[in-house]
Amino acid sequence: MSAGLTAGLRDPAMLARLFAPAAAEPAIGLAVSGGPDSLALMLLARNWAAGLANAPRLFVYSLDHGLRREAADEMAMVLNIAAQAGLPARGLAWTGPKPETGLQEAARQARYRLIGEAMRADGATLLLTAHHRADQAETVLMRLAHGSGIEGLKAMTPLAHVEGLRIFRPLLDIEPAILAALVDEAGLVAARDPSNDDTSYERVRWRQLLPALAEEGLDSAVLSRFATRMAEADAALTEMAGPVFAELVGFDGFGAATLPLAALQSLSPAIGRRVLGRVLKIVGGRQKPRALGQVERLYDQIADHGLPRAVTLLGAVVRLRGDRLAIAREPGRALPEDRELPPDGELVWDRRFRIANRSGTIGLVAGATDAMPRHQLESLLGVKVASPTEAIRTAPLVRDADGNLLALGNWSFDERVRMEFLID
Repeated sequence: MSAGLTAGLRDPAMLARLFAPAAAEPAIGLAVSGGPDSLALMLLARNWAAGLANAPRLFVYSLDHGLRREAADEMAMVLNIAAQAGLPARGLAWTGPKPETGLQEAARQARYRLIGEAMRADGATLLLTAHHRADQAETVLMRLAHGSGIEGLKAMTPLAHVEGLRIFRPLLDIEPAILAALVDEAGLVAARDPSNDDTSYERVRWRQLLPALAEEGLDSAVLSRFATRMAEADAALTEMAGPVFAELVGFDGFGAATLPLAALQSLSPAIGRRVLGRVLKIVGGRQKPRALGQVERLYDQIADHGLPRAVTLLGAVVRLRGDRLAIAREPGRALPEDRELPPDGELVWDRRFRIANRSGTIGLVAGATDAMPRHQLESLLGVKVASPTEAIRTAPLVRDADGNLLALGNWSFDERVRMEFLID
């Protein structure tokens, strides 16, 4: 039975189609936990690369989050299997105190941060993950339940940027049973994470409902096809909203945005929500929505009643100033700590500003402007500053080792430093 299930995955042409977007990369990372899906990813990627004349180098990354006693043994198992397959591998560990709330999200961020550091050390430019068709179906169901719009209902896309990493999901249209059969054929025993059966997690509850939904015709293939159609609709809306965004939205040197209220209200809801969502994403530091219907609800409020008071959403503060919406970055703990700007290097600060050190100077530090009097700013810049206070406080500044101010917001006062506000 398993041989029949996995027959297609032994076809070099099938592997070439699955991994085509990764073929031109110099080196690729594989996120492997030890479960059946990620072990299958490792086997398939190895077989694919073995058939290429100039294959990307493959690196296996396995992470022990320190949350289960078995995790260290599972990581050791992955490293052993990778070694037998001839693949270099790194075992990574999330150490230190763990938060009492938001543990899953913190673990997710730690995973991508640690893997990202390892990838940079290895020269890997793309991370492959083992998300499959059932994962996609669960994501669609969760987002439907959360009242998501089209952008959320496209669920996971094959290519994405996650926590600063380029991600490719080659198995997104493969059934998990096929992946498990492939692992069985290879004589491997996959690890089993008990959290996959823990109904305190929403995803697990939807997973357990999938068989009943499939009996009514709503199986993972149908849900995956729905996500594909939503992705196509999302791309069309993005294309239509682009010129509107360019015409209506203005950004100042502190990263604050303005948007004419009447013009926003005159747009079709689908375009209006897309424009507002893009502004919030840029100004708020590209934060992940906690609830996928948040932007839709804020847009509906603005379209119906204007905005009687300031609203904070996705890291941004939105208020009405005259006939325009003013959107500024929210101050607070989400802002990055001071960061050293490496010689002849660059960093992305708060996911909003790219800051480059164009010299070999050491000791340059980027941090939040925080408390700087408006009159001092106006004297420094030579212009009247009308930006919201939040925007000023959350703009980055760069100082040298002696404390001299070299750059602020999107302004540079020293040729060694280049500042760029990131709109796309």
